[in-house]
Amino acid sequence: MTPRRRDESGSALVEFVWLGILLLVPLVWIIVSVFEVQRGAFAVSAAARAAGRAYALAPDDEAGMARARTVARQTLDDQGADDMPLRVRVTCTTGRGHCHDGTSLITVEISSGIDLPLFPEALKDGQTSFALDARHTVPVGQYIQAGP
Repeated sequence: MTPRRRDESGSALVEFVWLGILLLVPLVWIIVSVFEVQRGAFAVSAAARAAGRAYALAPDDEAGMARARTVARQTLDDQGADDMPLRVRVTCTTGRGHCHDGTSLITVEISSGIDLPLFPEALKDGQTSFALDARHTVPVGQYIQAGP
């Protein structure tokens, strides 16, 4: 008796489809995640620059901090990152505590993060967000207007 040969026509197509799905879905997720992190990085960088400029143009440190926070949040919203957390920190080179003195350097640090998209709920026990931060330094001019 001769053994019967099994007909394998069409099996290559099925194998190609399954391998395509198994390899393509993770690749698409990685690409989308990289684009989301890059979008967040651009948003945080723009927020640091805008907050630094707003702080430097304010009349005093308290108003500067309020303006820096407001402008940073608005910049993130404009970039489509309105759900990102925001932390603004301002430091300056003057030891006297007044950042608006003549030759001070104002440094604004923005810290935020972005959640990875399409992350399965079953795997959310671990870290699912990507931390982002940016720093921008603004020099205050040597000649500034004194008083009101």
